[in-house]
Amino acid sequence: MKFLIQRVTDANVSVDGKVVGKIGKGFMVFIGIAGTDTVEIADKMIKKLIGMRIFEDENGKTNLALKDVGGELLLISQFTLYSDCKKGNRPSFVNAGAPDMADEMYQYIISQCKKEIDVVEKGIFGADMKVSLVNDGPFTIVLDSDEIIKNK
Repeated sequence: MKFLIQRVTDANVSVDGKVVGKIGKGFMVFIGIAGTDTVEIADKMIKKLIGMRIFEDENGKTNLALKDVGGELLLISQFTLYSDCKKGNRPSFVNAGAPDMADEMYQYIISQCKKEIDVVEKGIFGADMKVSLVNDGPFTIVLDSDEIIKNK
């Protein structure tokens, strides 16, 4: 599982010209799900995401988490995070989770985040989405379950 987290001042996602998810200050997160991902992996990734201290405190240090600043989440599925570009110029996506499994995992992640964060918005799984954001910093972090879990 991969989370590409961008600290934003605002972000939104549209489908067919209609905004389906919109947040202010918080994290816009692209979520890639592999065929080998499990609920246990998702739980560890969610815990790391929610606890990520990348907002500035009163001293200008990145020391505050999403809850500390009343931050919001925009969660967007993105199978292309599992692109394989080793051969040729056309990426392969064989490592991405099958659509039914990946959608189920994506919905699980959304439901678990809603237990922790007041405002959780989302894209539409499998849709052609247009994403707009103002990256604050810019600040972008990649969480990869292969790295997160092997260190535990």
